[in-house]
Amino acid sequence: MSSPTPRKQVHLAAHFPGVNNTTVWSDPAAGSHIEFESFAHFARTAERAKFDFLFLAEGLRLREQNGLIYDLDVVGRPDTFGILAALASVTEHLGLTGTINSTFNEPYEVARQFASLDHLTEGRAAWNVVTSWDEFTGENFRRGGYLAKEDRYVRAKQFLQVATELWDSWNTDDVVADKATGQFLRRADVGGFRHQDSQFDIAGQFSVPRSPQGRPVIFQAGDSEEGREFAASTADAIFSRHSTLDDGQAFYKDVKSRLATYGRGHDELLILPAATFIVGDTDADAAELAHEVRLQQVSGQTAIKFLEQMWNRDLSDHDPDGPLPTIDPLPGENTVAKGRASVRIHRDPRDVANEWRALAEAKNLSTRELIIEVTGRQAFIGSARTVAETINEFVQADASDGFILVPHVTPGGLDRFADEVVPLLQEAGVYRTEYEGTTLRDNLGLAYPSPTSAENRSAGVLA
Repeated sequence: MSSPTPRKQVHLAAHFPGVNNTTVWSDPAAGSHIEFESFAHFARTAERAKFDFLFLAEGLRLREQNGLIYDLDVVGRPDTFGILAALASVTEHLGLTGTINSTFNEPYEVARQFASLDHLTEGRAAWNVVTSWDEFTGENFRRGGYLAKEDRYVRAKQFLQVATELWDSWNTDDVVADKATGQFLRRADVGGFRHQDSQFDIAGQFSVPRSPQGRPVIFQAGDSEEGREFAASTADAIFSRHSTLDDGQAFYKDVKSRLATYGRGHDELLILPAATFIVGDTDADAAELAHEVRLQQVSGQTAIKFLEQMWNRDLSDHDPDGPLPTIDPLPGENTVAKGRASVRIHRDPRDVANEWRALAEAKNLSTRELIIEVTGRQAFIGSARTVAETINEFVQADASDGFILVPHVTPGGLDRFADEVVPLLQEAGVYRTEYEGTTLRDNLGLAYPSPTSAENRSAGVLA
């Protein structure tokens, strides 16, 4: 008689929200999004709950709409590396993940910063590799408009390849530091690199010795065909937006099925969707609170801003409590909110507008009610037990390997989850009671990478 299949362990991480309207910054319980104590409180809570890592998004540009600052979400954030380095001093086990884009940075600089962070944290650094929307953010940089959309993943792949070569230019035993003989380095050519391709032509010596993890853990966020393939070929984990069971299972199956093409095993890539949550005393209490949160997140003013993004028109005179506009959206790349993902992900806006009208008519929804209906909602709503059981169900059903939790209030939005949901997952035997190791790779169950060979380092070309 065969033994039962062991239950998967749930991975959990915490996303400090900002540069989006998930965060209800006007809530009385909300704190600063720039003061260090907010980040420190959040990180300490995540570590107390034995989370794998803390995740920061990146904001390189203040949001705008119709040429004016879009102040309905949290606009802007301090530099990612500064925050993560500071958090290293108030945590011991928590992984520290930063979103740094590959479009407007340089490989040497980013590789050096992440290698340094990995040393400072004794092996807890991770990089979420993203591309960036040139027309929007690019205006802040010399290369504004430099890359066509189809070329951004080409640069991202080559960027990561160069960074990997830089990290691998040092071996683990290159630092001898023999005080008796005075020998510090084992070889004179340590850190040497040369790389030439369509995006980069660089050569020199990398200045940071090999870090505790060898390389930081690599995350990738993207749902496109290119993004899925990029993750399957190079990433350790993928940050997805699929939070329903059916969608999650389809995405999980698709991405995991691509791994064999690159000689990778099923467990070498973790699928970690973002997930919002509301925990209440009862399921009914949580549902009521979730409704209140959605009303906070989508005020009448916010509903009009979302509507303008779809319609690509000034609708400031439109009544959010009235029906949708009868006028059709204006299609085209020149949008009222350049660069916002909520604009780019839509198909033909006229088709979407007709779908929204049909939904509003079927459910008798006002503009604001419709926007609440079609925009994001809490993924997990219920009592602590309901939320714990649902999260575990998703993981055991291969809809994910865990979740990156996004509270609607910071810095205290994780507290109740840590105090009430985590103990139930531990009680069920699907979540750690202590950290397994000292590095983020240990705690995620990921193998340590071996340095690339000297031949590959000198070739310096992405295959």
